[in-house]
Amino acid sequence: MITRRDAALGAVAAGGLAALAARAAARAPVPFVRAEGRRFVLGGKPYRFAGANIWYGAYLGATGRDRLRRELDTLAGLGVTNLRVLGASEISPLKNSLRPAFRGPRPPYNRKLLEGLDILLAEMGKRDMKAVIFLNNFWEWSGGMVTYLYWTNGGHYINLGDPAHPWPEFADFSAGFYASPKAVALSLDYAGALVGRTNSVNGVAYRDDPTIMAWELANEPRPGGSEEFARANLPAYYAWISQAARFIKARDPNHLVTTGNEGMMGSLNIEEAVVKAHSDPAIDYMTFHIWPLNWSWIDLKYLAATAPQAEAKARDYVALHVKIAQDLNKPLVAEEFGFPRDDGYDPSSPTTLRDRFYNVMFSAVVDSAKSGGPFVGTNFWAWGGAGRAQHKDYRMLPGDTSYVGDPPQEPQGANSVFDSDASTLELIRTHAATLKAISA
Repeated sequence: MITRRDAALGAVAAGGLAALAARAAARAPVPFVRAEGRRFVLGGKPYRFAGANIWYGAYLGATGRDRLRRELDTLAGLGVTNLRVLGASEISPLKNSLRPAFRGPRPPYNRKLLEGLDILLAEMGKRDMKAVIFLNNFWEWSGGMVTYLYWTNGGHYINLGDPAHPWPEFADFSAGFYASPKAVALSLDYAGALVGRTNSVNGVAYRDDPTIMAWELANEPRPGGSEEFARANLPAYYAWISQAARFIKARDPNHLVTTGNEGMMGSLNIEEAVVKAHSDPAIDYMTFHIWPLNWSWIDLKYLAATAPQAEAKARDYVALHVKIAQDLNKPLVAEEFGFPRDDGYDPSSPTTLRDRFYNVMFSAVVDSAKSGGPFVGTNFWAWGGAGRAQHKDYRMLPGDTSYVGDPPQEPQGANSVFDSDASTLELIRTHAATLKAISA
């Protein structure tokens, strides 16, 4: 027979156990990467990373699983723990856009590619890697914003590089996406489906998967191509960032959200645009990219002679963004940077100058880590691994599946780090080990 005294003691004991369990849960390391001030935290410890871009990861998951596993093993062996990957592509009339794509103008979405992303995440999880998944693209190579406009504006679009529409017409056209409620809504429909997906391989809901570090609104979103258009478009640009970030966080409170912006050069050197884009409370950390060739910091004809000025400009560019991130009190990631090989695109060409440039970037992260600064990680562009160009002209044609790090509009091998690039691989390995050894 249970007395009132027994029941009371039982209740006290149960309450005590519940309190202990609650305290234990509060002390238990959170399995997701968090942003706390100017640093990332994982499992109660600072999280810094040596990372890579492998945009085609889901494509390998869909069509080349054996190669995917080998690539991930190689990257893990180098100490690479963070991968930036493509999670969205759109069937597009644009020249050089990817085929197949994750989606057309309406559901259902491409099951094979989505399952490829499932496989990628499951395999990354086995290797304790983290994924940053971008959900849209300012540029044409995956369809992107221009394709969303094409689907919702009666079929109008501009090809990048079309002589009839010289720069910056394409960029201004693409940036019109932010002010199109129909285009934005269509993109968010897909983002919502992906964020709400459950992995078909391991049964883990994406929102509950600690393999995912962050959702990224888009690859290199810019307010425009011309300063006049960009300044007029800034309110729409900021509104899109806020709307899209909150849309994702409402469906997935566990993961970080960031912009994917290039920083000053992707904001027409309008510092206010960089600051406001990353000031929104729904944006957890700041991003920037560095492209010396695209930004005319180097001359391919005189690469060795112009490389030092690119290195100096890169140091200044990093320092500027570190200062902005410090003021915002948010972590900073250089999630794209690339540099040409010494002579052409073939893996046989040396990477002497590229290695020097990579070292500039890696040294900046290490210096920041040692001083408690906000610069916490890099993703070099890009991992080519075992991939090789299929054609003598180094172009990617529809149907090619030898994926390297370069997207379809660029020469295959232009910025790829191949598995035969011994000096670059050793540089990455050493950097990853150095960063891991910094405990503070």
